[in-house]
Amino acid sequence: MYVTIARKLSFHVLHMHCLSSSTSALLSLAAVCACPASSSVVCLCACVHVDVIHFFVSACIVFAFEMANGRNTSSSSSLVRYGTVVSVLVILLALWYRSPVQNSLDQRLDTVLTSLLRAESKVDVDSFRRPKVAIGFGGCVDIIVDGVKLLNEIGLKPSKTPFHHDCIESREQLSQSFAYFFPPGAASERFLSNDTLFNELVEASRGLHGNRWALGGNAAVMANRLASEGCDVLLGGRFSPEVTEVLSDHVTVAGKPVEDPDIHLILEYPTGAKWGEYVSRRANRYIVHSDDHNPLLDSLEDFEEQLQSFRPDLLVIGGLQMMDNFPFQKDVREARLERLNALMLSVDETTGIHFEMASFVDEGLMRALLSRVVPHASSLGMNEQELPNLLSLLKGGSVTVLSDPNPRVATVLDQMRELYRLLSTERRGQARGRRLTRLHVHTLAFQAIIVTTGSPWKNTMSATAKASLTANRHVCGSPDINPSKAKLIMDDSFSISRQKGSQRMPLLETKPVTCWEEADYEVCVAPVLVCTDVYQTAGGGDNVSAAGLVLQI
Repeated sequence: MYVTIARKLSFHVLHMHCLSSSTSALLSLAAVCACPASSSVVCLCACVHVDVIHFFVSACIVFAFEMANGRNTSSSSSLVRYGTVVSVLVILLALWYRSPVQNSLDQRLDTVLTSLLRAESKVDVDSFRRPKVAIGFGGCVDIIVDGVKLLNEIGLKPSKTPFHHDCIESREQLSQSFAYFFPPGAASERFLSNDTLFNELVEASRGLHGNRWALGGNAAVMANRLASEGCDVLLGGRFSPEVTEVLSDHVTVAGKPVEDPDIHLILEYPTGAKWGEYVSRRANRYIVHSDDHNPLLDSLEDFEEQLQSFRPDLLVIGGLQMMDNFPFQKDVREARLERLNALMLSVDETTGIHFEMASFVDEGLMRALLSRVVPHASSLGMNEQELPNLLSLLKGGSVTVLSDPNPRVATVLDQMRELYRLLSTERRGQARGRRLTRLHVHTLAFQAIIVTTGSPWKNTMSATAKASLTANRHVCGSPDINPSKAKLIMDDSFSISRQKGSQRMPLLETKPVTCWEEADYEVCVAPVLVCTDVYQTAGGGDNVSAAGLVLQI
């Protein structure tokens, strides 16, 4: 409304001599506010404080009054000069008087950030006696590239028939698989059995502008995060000397060195990325690998040998998705998992064991893990895709390849409760394995942790806050969180269950980590300050899970 009034005054009072200057002022004002052309009037009204519009209207009236009195009718240059002055004043004042709506959003983000930082800082890692964490298995070199640019570079056209493949054998299957996961923005990791195609992708990645090399692999990434947060770490894996150099000084490698490390290609893409007619709905990554060492857990024996003398406070198992669809010789996979099972059984009952899930599509492998690994873990970590996948198999179903990448809080909490109940009941009934006492699910919008009351896991509220903050730190690539590069996508309040009549919890800016008790466990949920200037999504889950663990051991 105010913009319409201003435009009418520009036309009737300033007449044609001043019209161009007034229009320039409004267009410049729209640019300052970053208004889309399709909604410039609404955006301007929201962006500029009412006082600015009042000033603009007043300036026009004053100018009209002077014209009526003949004070500035001698020269058209005077008209242009007054119009220019009004334009400049409007733009300058717009910078000072941002909209109350925008100021409120900025203030809310600042308050949530401050409150999360305060919650995180309530607990410190013991610097006198650093916690000791043993973690296996494997690691690699990640080559991180723009996924769409890489596929365009090798001339791979978008498939018109998106399809999920357990293993990638050809260019056509790669195109179909990427087209399947890219639009919803779902994370995926696949074994590429075609060495020629994999080498072509690696060579193209090396020459692609903007490529980056980084330490990769679940265990290695988690090890570096745990070390940076104040832990001493024993890492089971085989690395080249160059890779070992980028590990923290507080990480000790158990495993013979290799000359050529395994390489993973990380095809990253931002929200809104386009590949042909496909558009990604959220930032994520598609990973392909052709590993030689990691699927065989070939550091297992060296790790086992050093584990007893290391005497860890926590054992973490991860990287087992490297076994997914790998062409093992007969009975080799079963033998390696049996050896891992024996290792987990040898760990003292007072030592916690955490199993970090990943993207599994091989149903045979998943059922083997449910038999030999999951029962011996007292803590499980996973994302919003891996949670329904595990739950489906436990209930007698099949692998779920693709789930909602942006689930509601109530949905995730219900799934976590069911998983907790199923695993607890199964272990009690079979009188085997450890009691499950911790679940951590990390999503784009929020973190959720369930901890059994009276269990050794501590500081759940602070751990949930730390996990949330770490998500932003990793994805934005900075230890310092900038609210101007973040947004909240979690609702202002959430139901704690999808059941009718369930309680709703408000998201309080001054106390953003919401905790409550149910049955025999505590639940904590924290919003994530979602990074809007993405540096890297790969390794996000590993960093978040490690950060959540460090305050609970």
